[in-house]
Amino acid sequence: MDTIGDLWTQVTTPQAPPTTSVVVLTGVAALVCLVVPWLWHLTRHGLTILHEAAHGGVAVLVGRRLTGIRVHSDTSGLTVSVGKPRGPGMVFTLLAGYIGPAAVGLGAAWLLSRGYPTAVLWLLLVVLALVLVQIRNWYGLWAVLVSTAVLVAVTWWGSDEVRSTFAHALTWFLLLGAPRAVLEMQQQRRRRRGPSDTSDAGQLARITHVPAGVWVAVFLLVCLGALALGGGWLLAVL
Repeated sequence: MDTIGDLWTQVTTPQAPPTTSVVVLTGVAALVCLVVPWLWHLTRHGLTILHEAAHGGVAVLVGRRLTGIRVHSDTSGLTVSVGKPRGPGMVFTLLAGYIGPAAVGLGAAWLLSRGYPTAVLWLLLVVLALVLVQIRNWYGLWAVLVSTAVLVAVTWWGSDEVRSTFAHALTWFLLLGAPRAVLEMQQQRRRRRGPSDTSDAGQLARITHVPAGVWVAVFLLVCLGALALGGGWLLAVL
């Protein structure tokens, strides 16, 4: 693309459906990222960024003041907002984290099913730009900048086929990775009980008096539902 006009045309013009091999192989590639430890550790940062973006976005929507986002090298993250420590606003803020990547993956699958892979990539770039202005640590800044550079390179210089393939791979990764992240959180929770459980589920349990296991189940059901629905949309071309 040479001009902003070309970009807008790419975003708003539907592309031809991908081939069956593209849909299947990008799904397989996403699965490989989930099962190969070093690949999971590397790509898990993308889920963390969207996880924290969801916390931050919902915090702002419910009237809390967002003060910063951190992404750490161990793939954990932290979003800090100021407001009432209890109540619906805090509940929705905590709920958003693990649901966020699944929701983004579901929205991306819907756009892809209608032929808009470039729109998927640019919407993700908008999210990264919003996160970038809230990053408060050097590693988080590096992670967001690298992610942004990759998306810009693919979106601006990639062919239609490259953009479609990359968008499908990202979408599969979000849909498949979201439930894995929930299961990973539950494994970590087993080693932390009571006040030491700082997971989203643990925090929700303390402010709602609903057991953390119930919140884990809610996260998992939402993520699996998004996978089933979004996966169905992606596989509709088969």
